[in-house]
Amino acid sequence: MTRSAPLLPIAYSDEVTAAKERGAPLVALESTIITHGMPYPGNLEMARSVERIIREEGAVPATIAVIEGVLHVGLDDAELEALAQTSGAMKLSRADLAFAIAERRTGATTVAATMIAAARAGIRVFATGGIGGVHRKAEESFDISADLDELARTGVIVVCAGAKAILDIPKTLEVLESRGVPVVTYDSPDFPAFWSRESGLPSPLMLNSPAAIAHFQTVREQLGIDGGMLIANPVPEESEIPRREMEIYIQRALDHAERDEITGKAVTPYLLDTIFRLTDGRSLATNIALVENNARLAAEIAVALAV
Repeated sequence: MTRSAPLLPIAYSDEVTAAKERGAPLVALESTIITHGMPYPGNLEMARSVERIIREEGAVPATIAVIEGVLHVGLDDAELEALAQTSGAMKLSRADLAFAIAERRTGATTVAATMIAAARAGIRVFATGGIGGVHRKAEESFDISADLDELARTGVIVVCAGAKAILDIPKTLEVLESRGVPVVTYDSPDFPAFWSRESGLPSPLMLNSPAAIAHFQTVREQLGIDGGMLIANPVPEESEIPRREMEIYIQRALDHAERDEITGKAVTPYLLDTIFRLTDGRSLATNIALVENNARLAAEIAVALAV
């Protein structure tokens, strides 16, 4: 006698359920930026703002998180506020997403975990801040984000402001190229560097409209090409911190991390917090601006895909 596996506990919000029933465009959102990216209540204000922008552009937001072992695709406002005040949430990637569900834990999803959940829910577009990648001195630490392999295997369009500038961006682009991941910069020949509009590297590909991005993805699907697509969306010019200035802060933060022997998953939040202090909060303001900018573009792409 064979046993059927128990159904995966997925909770869709009422808004997401209604959107799926009528075939409305959806945009997935990660939750680590809420639990690990900034303190309360700023994190809640940012999350609400991003969701509002997506709705204004004609799509439906689906913030993804694991709450007491249940994978949530879309959060109502009370759940969003509770998550924003949660302390001790796990930071979930491919390796531990299933662990949190199996052990009934609460955790926030990174890029990789959000992509997995979005694909499972039939959501084709995901907006985030910046992807993870190859860390500086990875030849010594072997610290490479699972985001890159996830982009190679999971068919979701990821809209970001480029790779986080604390990373080794040339090596990150090399890995993406070797994995066959299309890297498209929106309306610019220069690949962006999160807080800065330029990384000093040319973009592998460029498209200048959400419709063109949607058409590119449709052709990939018609050819049977698996995996995701990375859309790099430069931060608005009025909100950027120039690359040369940011590199000074980044190097100081890296020196602090080496001094304090920070490793593994603790590296990125440590560096972001240090840079926040070194820039007197400017980096956070830029971070919020780029996330909102990415949400807008992601919604436009999702709407174009639904046409």
